[in-house]
Amino acid sequence: MTQIIDPHLHLFDLNRGEYQWLQSSNPPYWPDKAVINRNFAPTDLVLSSTQRLAGFVHIEAGFDNEQPWREIAWLESAFTNSAIPNFKTIACVDLILEPTKFKQQLNKLLTFSSVVGVRHILDGDAVEILTSPFADSNLNLLSKHSLIFELQIPITDEAAVDLVISKFKALSNLAVVINHAGFPPIAPPSGELIVESLGDSSNEAQYKRWRNSLSLLAQLPNVFIKCSGWEMGARQYTAKQVAEVVLEVIKVFGEDKVMLASNFPLTLFTHSYEKLWQLYQDQLGLNRLQFERLAYRNAKRIYRFN
Repeated sequence: MTQIIDPHLHLFDLNRGEYQWLQSSNPPYWPDKAVINRNFAPTDLVLSSTQRLAGFVHIEAGFDNEQPWREIAWLESAFTNSAIPNFKTIACVDLILEPTKFKQQLNKLLTFSSVVGVRHILDGDAVEILTSPFADSNLNLLSKHSLIFELQIPITDEAAVDLVISKFKALSNLAVVINHAGFPPIAPPSGELIVESLGDSSNEAQYKRWRNSLSLLAQLPNVFIKCSGWEMGARQYTAKQVAEVVLEVIKVFGEDKVMLASNFPLTLFTHSYEKLWQLYQDQLGLNRLQFERLAYRNAKRIYRFN
């Protein structure tokens, strides 16, 4: 039996949370957003008979960005004592929040046993957010608590990457995990929906920028990376495209700093949960030990599972 810890997924309870981004009237304006606009629980995380989900990391999903502890309270109350795998949580934070308020929110979050880190989605606003008046103070506080910071930016944005490196190099106690492989340029078939605009995704220059930024970020010992979110670049991605990215990331970061992840339920835009993990195991060309590291052992260590 192959064990898996999925280090990047989201669960929804539309009756309790706000999830403004899931509403059709709000961005992102994906024509297929209805596919994921429903409740999701651990019972939806179905794998093949040869794979076992040993744990997962729940990444904040916009449950309540003003009171981010509400999402953690829901997760721990709803799922801790049920017959599901062990889980850790990444909470939402606002890096531009006034430091006293930020500290109050963080202190509330740290009362929950599952919380191991936080995320503020930077995306295309990374430079503006990271140069805001309170960002340094708030990042320092996260580092003092030896937390994980989930870094979600397109690393083809060289100015943002340079700023990230200068900020996080000094925060050695803060583990930084790059989300979705830094949004590598994946060229979709002609006419295919491109979800996140990263410029001309078929342009060789885009790939070179992504690869160069990957090399720069890999030099920081406290930076790790998750390979997931393929549907964010192109709905109909191929196993070959995924394999090319994963193998390049391994080459640059080394096998001990790379993780495979799902981004469930967004993966449902293209594949079922079971099919995605089977693709990872059967079609990426990883040997048994490589797969065990990328799908289980690295996530167990980095996200501090027992």
